[in-house]
Amino acid sequence: MGRFQGKVAVVTGAATGIGLGIALRLGKEGARILVVDIDRTIGEQAIDELAKWEVDARLEVGDVGDENLAHSVAEQAITTWGQIDILINNAGIAGETADIWATSPNEMERVYRCNLRGPFLLCRSIIPHMLKRNFGRIVNIASIAGKEGNPRMVPYSATKAAVIGLTKSVGKELATTGIRVNCVTPAVVRTRILDQIAPKQVDYMIERIPMKRTGFIEEIAALATWLASEECSFSTGGVFDISGGRATY
Repeated sequence: MGRFQGKVAVVTGAATGIGLGIALRLGKEGARILVVDIDRTIGEQAIDELAKWEVDARLEVGDVGDENLAHSVAEQAITTWGQIDILINNAGIAGETADIWATSPNEMERVYRCNLRGPFLLCRSIIPHMLKRNFGRIVNIASIAGKEGNPRMVPYSATKAAVIGLTKSVGKELATTGIRVNCVTPAVVRTRILDQIAPKQVDYMIERIPMKRTGFIEEIAALATWLASEECSFSTGGVFDISGGRATY
């Protein structure tokens, strides 16, 4: 029996990359998974991949920045399985690489909508269900850019910093309950999000990593699933670096 037998996990941006890696790790250890993604085609492919491991999984398609989606996600999980134990706020976009004076307000709004408004809405819709059972684990995927700031990536860096702040705030709000809220701050990981970033910018970010390599999806998934487990009982509002030595604070 796996660590997550009988548990229900909502994972956003779970069709590819880190989100899919976390969904697979949770599913292989017994969790039932609600995959949330904006792309139906790759979302269905993720469901097929989970099915290979006999994971009970469903798909919810939509924009995490849409309040109606957040309500629909919670409703589908409760209707299907009767509970929500784990929320992984992973969906995120890098945004355009540009100096701040060349970054439009619309671009800032686009990145904010996915990277910060999404986690806020999902937490707002799902936490009440967790409170009813006095149990839950929320893991927000932030970024080392949220701690250090990457030049020419203001929308991404700023919204990921805000995810860290959201984590600390909500973690303290729920500290006397059975719900734990933490976030992960990876350095560069080789996923499709790098396709959104200029190669020169990617090289800059890798050069900043003392290990001189990108992280692996499996490494991020291992940390996130520990934070999503009952073993994580005395950490909340925490920020967990996984950065190849880039950040040690």
